Amino acid sequence: MQWEAVIGLELHAQLATRTKIFSGASTAYGADANTQACAIDLGMPGVLPVLNERAVRFAIRLGLALDAEVAGRSVFARKNYFYPDLPKGYQISQYEIPVVGTGHLDIDLDDGTSKRIGVTRAHLEEDAGKSLHEGFGAMSGIDLNRAGTPLLEIVSEPDLRSAKEAVAYMKKMHSLVRYLRICDGNMQEGSFRCDANVSVRPLGQDEFGTRTEIKNLNSFRFVERAINYEIERQIELIQDGGSVTQETRLYDPDRGETRAMRGKEEANDYRYFPDPDLLPLEITADLINEVRAELPELPDVRRARFVADYGLPNYDAGVLTASRELADFFEAVAAGCDDAKLAANWVMGDFAGALNRDSLDLATSPVDAEALSGLLRRILDDTISGKIAKEVFEAMWQGEGDADTIISDRGLTQVTDASEIEALVDAAIAGNPQQLEQYRAGKTKLMGFFVGQVMKASGGKANPQQVNEILRRRLDG
Repeated sequence: MQWEAVIGLELHAQLATRTKIFSGASTAYGADANTQACAIDLGMPGVLPVLNERAVRFAIRLGLALDAEVAGRSVFARKNYFYPDLPKGYQISQYEIPVVGTGHLDIDLDDGTSKRIGVTRAHLEEDAGKSLHEGFGAMSGIDLNRAGTPLLEIVSEPDLRSAKEAVAYMKKMHSLVRYLRICDGNMQEGSFRCDANVSVRPLGQDEFGTRTEIKNLNSFRFVERAINYEIERQIELIQDGGSVTQETRLYDPDRGETRAMRGKEEANDYRYFPDPDLLPLEITADLINEVRAELPELPDVRRARFVADYGLPNYDAGVLTASRELADFFEAVAAGCDDAKLAANWVMGDFAGALNRDSLDLATSPVDAEALSGLLRRILDDTISGKIAKEVFEAMWQGEGDADTIISDRGLTQVTDASEIEALVDAAIAGNPQQLEQYRAGKTKLMGFFVGQVMKASGGKANPQQVNEILRRRLDG
C-alpha cells in the first residue's frame, strides 16, 4: 500500500516589540532570570492587562502580506491549563475570532513549480515562562522573563504532503516575518519555532488519519527529521496492525526519534472563554490602510523585479531576496558598479562565502556595499582581473583599506599594453617548443597550458582576454 502524509504547521513568531503584549516589562533577551517579569505578567491580584498596540500593528502587517482577512473585531480569550511556567494558570490568547483569518503563502518546490499553502489563521497571544532543569540538583527552576512576551501563532491548513514541503513553507514564513521586521527570526533564542501536526493515510483517500503533534521544533533540520521519523513511525504502526494515538510528542535530536509527551488536548479541554479584563479588539479600515502603506516590497514581488529589471536568473533572484537585508545590500552594490550580474555573482559568491567562513552577518561585515562596488568597478574598467580581485577582496576583508589603495600599494594593476602581452606570449611559445608542436598537431587543449605560462610570467596581472586573443593568433598563425 502507498501512503500519503498530511502535515500542518503551527508557527510561533515572537513579535519584535520592546515591551510585552499586556504590560510594560521589557522583552530584551538574555537578562538575569526573573528580572523582567512584572506583576501583570505574574497575574498578581488586582492587576489589569493593557494591549500593546504595536503587537496589533505587526499582526495586521502579516495579515496583509498573506493576502488574508484582517478582522474588524476580534476577541481575547483565556486558555486554561496548568504548566509550572504559566504563572496565571491560563494563557491570554485568541480562539473563536482571531485577528488574522484565512490567507495563503506560495512555496517553491524542488521540481521548479510552486504550491499554494493555505493559512487558516494567525492569532495574538502571550508566551509562557521557561522551566530550567540544569543546575538545580533534583529540582527545576523557573525563569518568568519570557512570560507575557507577544507571540503571533500562524496556523497552516493541512496542505503539506512531505517534510521537504513543510521546511519550504517554514523557511518562506521565516523569511517573510523578518522582511516585515515583525520578528527577528532567531530560532536559537526561541523567537521562531514550530509545532508540526502529522498524520498518514492511504494514497488517494480523502479522509484524514489520526494526527500527532510534535512540539517546540526550533530548527529547519529538526523539523525535517522529526516529520520524516513520525511519518515512518505511523506507517509502520498501522501496517503492524496497531493504530495511531492522538497525542503530543517531543523530538529527541540525539536519538533522532519522537517520544510521547502527553495526550493531545482538544479545544474543550482548555475551557476557552472571553477574557473579562480585555475589551474586544476593534481594527478600523483607516488603521489597516495606514499599516498597508508601511509595508515593504514583499519577497515574491522583489524577486520578480530582480528578474525583470536586472535580468537575473530566477535562482539568483531567489537567493538575493531571501532576506531583506541581503536584497538591500545587493541593490546598493549593483547601483554602485552598474553591473547587476557581476554584483550578484560576487554577493552570492566571495562575499557570502567570507561571511559564512567567519560567522559574520551583514551588520558586522568588514566590507560594506560601497567598498564592494568600488572593487567591482576596477574589474569592469580592466584595472584588475577577476582573479586579482579575489586577492584584493581578501585584503579588504582583513582591513587593509579600499580597493584602490590595495591595488596601488601592492602593484596589482592589470597589464593591458598589447606590446607587453605580445612579448610575454612570444616568450611562452618560444620556451615550450614541444607543446607548440603538439598544439599544432591537433592537441588544442594545450591552449590552457600556454595561457597559464603567460599569466604566471606576468604575476597574474596580464589581461586574460587579451592573452587569449594574442595567443590564438600566434598559435594558429
